[in-house]
Amino acid sequence: MLNKYSGKIYKYKDGSAVLVDNQKQIEISIPSKELLYVWNSDVINLQIDEHGKIHNVEIETRGITHIIGRVEHDRSKWVFIPEDSKIPQMYVNQKSLDNIKSDNKQIAYAKITSYPSSFDKVGTVDIQEWLGDFDNSGIEIEMAVKKYNLPFEFSKAIEKELEKIPNIPQKKDYKDRVDLTDIAFVTIDGEDARDFDDAVYCEPCEYENLKAHRLLVAIADVSHYVKPKTELDKEAINRATSVYFPRKVIPMLPEKLSNGLCSLNPNVDRLCMVCDMVIDNEGNIKAYQFYNAVIHSKARLTYNIVAEILQKYSKKRPKKLIDLEKDLLNLYDVFKTLFQAREQRGAIDFDTTETQIVCLENGKIDKIIPRIRNDAHKLIEECMLAANVCASEFIADNHEGLFRIHAKPNPEKLAVLQQSLQILGIDLYLDKNKETSTKNIAQALHKIQQRPDSKVLQNLVLRTMQQAVYDNNNIGHYGLAYKAYTHFTSPIRRYPDLLVHRVIKAILINTTYNPNIPKDIEIHSLPTKALQTHNIINNNIQPLAKANKNIWATLGKHCSALERRADEASRDVESWLKCYYMQTKIGYNFTGFVAAVVPFGLFVQLDDLYIDGLVHVSDLGKDYFIYDDKKQEMYGKQSHKVYKIGDKLDIKVIKVDISARKIDFALIKEEKSSHNDNNQSSRRRRRK
Repeated sequence: MLNKYSGKIYKYKDGSAVLVDNQKQIEISIPSKELLYVWNSDVINLQIDEHGKIHNVEIETRGITHIIGRVEHDRSKWVFIPEDSKIPQMYVNQKSLDNIKSDNKQIAYAKITSYPSSFDKVGTVDIQEWLGDFDNSGIEIEMAVKKYNLPFEFSKAIEKELEKIPNIPQKKDYKDRVDLTDIAFVTIDGEDARDFDDAVYCEPCEYENLKAHRLLVAIADVSHYVKPKTELDKEAINRATSVYFPRKVIPMLPEKLSNGLCSLNPNVDRLCMVCDMVIDNEGNIKAYQFYNAVIHSKARLTYNIVAEILQKYSKKRPKKLIDLEKDLLNLYDVFKTLFQAREQRGAIDFDTTETQIVCLENGKIDKIIPRIRNDAHKLIEECMLAANVCASEFIADNHEGLFRIHAKPNPEKLAVLQQSLQILGIDLYLDKNKETSTKNIAQALHKIQQRPDSKVLQNLVLRTMQQAVYDNNNIGHYGLAYKAYTHFTSPIRRYPDLLVHRVIKAILINTTYNPNIPKDIEIHSLPTKALQTHNIINNNIQPLAKANKNIWATLGKHCSALERRADEASRDVESWLKCYYMQTKIGYNFTGFVAAVVPFGLFVQLDDLYIDGLVHVSDLGKDYFIYDDKKQEMYGKQSHKVYKIGDKLDIKVIKVDISARKIDFALIKEEKSSHNDNNQSSRRRRRK
């Protein structure tokens, strides 16, 4: 007997594939070998017999219809080489090449007119648009916009709606709002920040005759301007998040809102939603309330300026900052209590290095520098976490909504991590179910941070964690060790935060908010299993949660998928820029450390450049090298030479493939002849 299934295919780098049949509410893991000519996002029909064998795979609709690549002439034909290495090369229809140039680097946007199949191994494309050349400024962002289908222009209908919104808050908007314009709110952001969606203020207080702090977190009231069932809201759903590239941002909301009315600029009135908290000296939130307010930010501060004030490094500063110093010290006090509570509950804190790409005028890389997290960064982070926790508790007790959930790590992955750390002398306790608490992981991370290879080992732990997503089913946040958590603090750039604001407003007036999804919006999704493990389980059929029929669950999956798309687009552009930069370094020598060991070689991160490349196993020497997945190392069968995570290596750049986003390194081996020459010259010097 054959059972029929129909749904979208999701393919992953590790070779796994998942079919999501929404009609039957199931997910099916399928080996990629069964899907030879099926591409990612295709909607297919197939049948499975009682033994789990796949039959009669048919493609109903294609998920990828347009692609980006370069056009090259090969003998008598023009060939289209896709920018995505997972898509095969195709022929270009001659009629679409009227304006072809001879430059082999021309990048084009093409429509697929026929797909590779068992009958015709090579597909064909029509050139739709010439995007330019690899050397063009911003070409990598244009490619990402097309590749990931990112909305980047706002419609005329939205422009008309924006015209009806005044440039400044109106007095009628102040009705039913708490006037906090006399409170010394400040914004604290990075030097290059353009929008300021959160402002903070803190003062000492008493709670039940004990000393405490009153912390106010004011968030731009985006929901006042972006109303349900408007063109603005429709486009916000369609984007779900802002997308960040070096030198450019594709915002979720138009600039009039994101950099204007909903940006808490200094010395102007702004409408806000405020989370007003009382926090005791143990870092416990003893009381909180939400309300609509008007604030008047007193200063736009940067992390570096605040860190200098807190550490008393800054000797000369304007009088305005001196006046705010007491308030900043109050913020610092409440931060220390919150951070202490974080450590006590065992939240996982990864001390990873974030980097910033500094570009030249032509948009290409000038240098890559680390972003140093100081106490001011951590201060704002703890304030935002506190407000998010209050929002999640408020919603969990009163209304349905979206939570930011983080599931427990996969037990099999935890077992591998435990073995890898144990070899290095670091214990990680697992119970009989191969599970562990965040406190145990936090303790292991503390030991890791004392080691010279800490950054590499932290990445090993990080890869064991699952990804946080949005869902209406609150299972808590494992990494932060919260029973409930949501996103409340960035409605300018995240649609889930805007939904949270609407829910809180509904609760405040004792009503219900029912979200709406326009019929002409494409709803994105990711399979539950793919979000969790990405592992193949051959022909394993799993039921989808019944809640997936719920509009909140649909919005959660949609926002999670578009968040993933934005992250992938950002990483893709950064990888492209790094490859372009490294083209000029072919033949150059560098030092680096082994960041990961895989069956086919070593990934090495270059010192000071924060760029990764691969030393292929075939370039490790004439020996036969064996990969040990438990020890995360590669060792030579004859020489017993071992390469492991954290090892320092001298390498040479030998190849760069921009299309595949790959950089290849080779080990620099000491030549015996040069060693002997050095010894001889040394002896000659001693004779003299």
